[in-house]
Amino acid sequence: MGVANQSMASDFILVGLFSHSGPHLVLFSLVCAMFTTGLLGNTILFFLIWTDTRLHSPMYFLLGQLSLLDIGFPLVTIPKMAANFLQGGSSISFGGCAAQMFFLMSVGVSEGVLLSLMSYDRYVAVCHPLHYAMLMRPQVCLLMVGTSWFSGVLVASIQTSITLHFPYCASRTVDHFFCEVPALLKLSCADTSTYELALSVSGVLILLLPISLIATSYSHVLGAVLRMRSAEARRKAFTTCSSHITVVGLFYGAAVFMYMVPGTYHSPQQDNVVSLFYSLITPTLNPLIYSLRNREVQVALVKVLSRAGVRSKR
Repeated sequence: MGVANQSMASDFILVGLFSHSGPHLVLFSLVCAMFTTGLLGNTILFFLIWTDTRLHSPMYFLLGQLSLLDIGFPLVTIPKMAANFLQGGSSISFGGCAAQMFFLMSVGVSEGVLLSLMSYDRYVAVCHPLHYAMLMRPQVCLLMVGTSWFSGVLVASIQTSITLHFPYCASRTVDHFFCEVPALLKLSCADTSTYELALSVSGVLILLLPISLIATSYSHVLGAVLRMRSAEARRKAFTTCSSHITVVGLFYGAAVFMYMVPGTYHSPQQDNVVSLFYSLITPTLNPLIYSLRNREVQVALVKVLSRAGVRSKR
């Protein structure tokens, strides 16, 4: 009990990404610019989907939820990292560390599940277009979103509570710029080998199940596209599916490296780079990928900007 109390009473020390040297200041500014761009891009995309009636369809409803998750992802990690850098500090409280782990894992697992369910939406749209309205009715869409959020909260609750149950009585320096389960387990003064094995197995299952659904959905989509006689139909199907495939590749590529490749095969520096990729770069790129390759989103954005221009002239 004394060890546990000591664990909860002390702060953790986060190893920042940047020092105060010239090149690192440039990189820090770049990260802040990407953070701002990502928040703005996802907020605009969510706003467009919410307000434009032409975007009130199952695909865009799910895309709006993806934007919401991509707003949360960098908010969990980047502000604390930036505050520590600007203030010259590096500590985070036990409660703050727990909150970071919980929310980051909730958003991460929810996004992974949502991306896999979005592939099912594309499968229905391409392979069963006549039954799309029935198969993707509002109740089904709400069930998809609820499943993704519930999965994230469930996994995060279990893994966060178990991770913080271990005593941390040695070095409290986390070799990472935010609190993440693998980095924290290295600091425990108890034997965590069994839990790390269980964590690896669960990580593989959590990743493989959605990836299997995505692969199955797009194998059917590919077959349907190849059978299409109309070049315009093939182009439209390819455009809508390729944006989602690109986002899936960015998200799952980083996740597979982080949670399916054993920790002995990558260094803390590589973990930092990969974590920065999936917590900042991918959420920043997602709205750009969808808006640049989607004519309906472009039309909705032009419509909003035109309205804003007319109001400003008045």
